[in-house]
Amino acid sequence: MRPEAVVFDVGMVLLEWDPEAYYDARIGRPARERMFAETGIHEVNLAIDAGAPFRETIYALAERHPRWAGEIRLWHDDQFGMLQPVIEHSVRLMRALKARGVPVLALTNFGAESFDAACGRYGFLAEFDRAYVSGRLKLTKPDPRIYAAVEADCGIAPGALLFADDRVANIEAARARGWQTHHFTGPGGLARRLVAEGLLSEGEAR
Repeated sequence: MRPEAVVFDVGMVLLEWDPEAYYDARIGRPARERMFAETGIHEVNLAIDAGAPFRETIYALAERHPRWAGEIRLWHDDQFGMLQPVIEHSVRLMRALKARGVPVLALTNFGAESFDAACGRYGFLAEFDRAYVSGRLKLTKPDPRIYAAVEADCGIAPGALLFADDRVANIEAARARGWQTHHFTGPGGLARRLVAEGLLSEGEAR
């Protein structure tokens, strides 16, 4: 079945998001590994993705770990230093699909407040026909319920959705619901897939 709509993850598909590299550049890898292990900051970020308030949650973690307080607060205070650069080729693909009249949707694990702020910083995030943000839905990938919520809202059959995500677990959960999937490892591969599906020409996919 030819896809009727393309669903994009955001982090590492349209925007790079690599907290490990961000902190390695500031405090060095050994210190970053200790900080992440001692504070559980990734687990705390999952709570934000599921709807917890961004600043309050990060600042509360900083209070619990005074040794790392300054570094932890950077997770909030320098969020755009961590959320960059834009993956320009992926954005061109999204816009080319829109120009073709193909619906483009976002499905992302992202805090509600931080996503709103990111839309102000990166205007293309406001160009999706619909954006399904975990912090708004209070559900995160790969929970099957978030995919069900997308299906119910967009009105497109699961088999007609093509979903691009960099995480295998998220892809497998979508595939289990009957979605078409693309494991994103770079925009070139996604471009080739979109051409193969007849959604873009080779020129449009460059």
